Amino acid sequence: MLKVLRSWVDRFLSDEEAVLLAALLVAFFVIILSMGKILAPLLTGIVLAYVMQGIIKYLKRRQIPDVLAVAVTFVLFLGGFIGLLFFVIPRVWRQLQGLFRELPALVSQTQITLDDLTQKYPGLISESQFTAWVDMLNAEVGVFGQWVVSVSISQLPLVATILVYMILVPILVFFILKDQEKLLIWIQSLLPNNRPLISGIAGELNIQMSNYIRGKVVEIIIVGSVTYGLFVFYGLNYSALLAFLVGLSVIVPYLGITVVSLPVVIIGYLQFGWTDGFFYLMFWYGLLQALDGFVLVPLVFSEAVNLHPIAIITAVLVFGSWWGLWGVFFAIPLATLVKVIMTSWPQVLHGPEKLTE
Repeated sequence: MLKVLRSWVDRFLSDEEAVLLAALLVAFFVIILSMGKILAPLLTGIVLAYVMQGIIKYLKRRQIPDVLAVAVTFVLFLGGFIGLLFFVIPRVWRQLQGLFRELPALVSQTQITLDDLTQKYPGLISESQFTAWVDMLNAEVGVFGQWVVSVSISQLPLVATILVYMILVPILVFFILKDQEKLLIWIQSLLPNNRPLISGIAGELNIQMSNYIRGKVVEIIIVGSVTYGLFVFYGLNYSALLAFLVGLSVIVPYLGITVVSLPVVIIGYLQFGWTDGFFYLMFWYGLLQALDGFVLVPLVFSEAVNLHPIAIITAVLVFGSWWGLWGVFFAIPLATLVKVIMTSWPQVLHGPEKLTE
């Protein structure tokens, strides 16, 4: 046992820089786990500033001065931030409240629909299955009602949190964009001068993260906007709420669209019934998801690390259980970090000649 452990240490921790990197990773995860909620505005600002880097680089390539490029980028960010806070989110919230008010009627309509299916297809749906489905539906409605009540009770802290984000996040984004080079120089000054392992992993991770984060933002905007247009065209109820959820669902591949498509199908069926309008809506919705998966994603994420579906689902489950919604959002970037470290670490320490032995 000791011989095996010693050989593992010699393989992965025989270099001083590897030990330093391991210590930095442990410290990073400890800080995030213990202070994640406190540092959430800072992490949000870093991510948003990271997204804006593409615009700054584009403006600099057009020979625009650095100060003006940062100013234009921040104004664009501020416009989008204000639009999200004062136009998109209030509309989505109003439709969510409307859905809650009409939920009893929707539940009754669903029960009638299930009862009709039981009468028409007794061999397909038994009475016991019908009863189980109705009980499950009522239970889920009760859980949703309790959640709404808890949100309304804790509304004051929620409003305080929103105000903190409204004030702190734009300020943090501005200073990160303005002083990014100074911040990078300061961080590098804390590290050893000779750091090939850390530099290699950081460079590879920067490429993957920039492609992923900016690509996800573009995908969310495109998918959410086109879905909203489709739902409005067919007059689907709660179109803004459902399109908002569909846009956010792309954050979690495979799982997200599976979960979000269920309310889309249910609300569409309850509104249109078994009619041509329902089938046309489902056809175009399915085509939109297919175009997103087979055209938009390969185009936007051409340089991203290809993670296996099992790795993606595992990352979502693990990091989501640790950090909730934030863990789900950052699951794939963190999984990408783990993969980059796993693929780069042995190659830097041992070299290609030892890896092929």
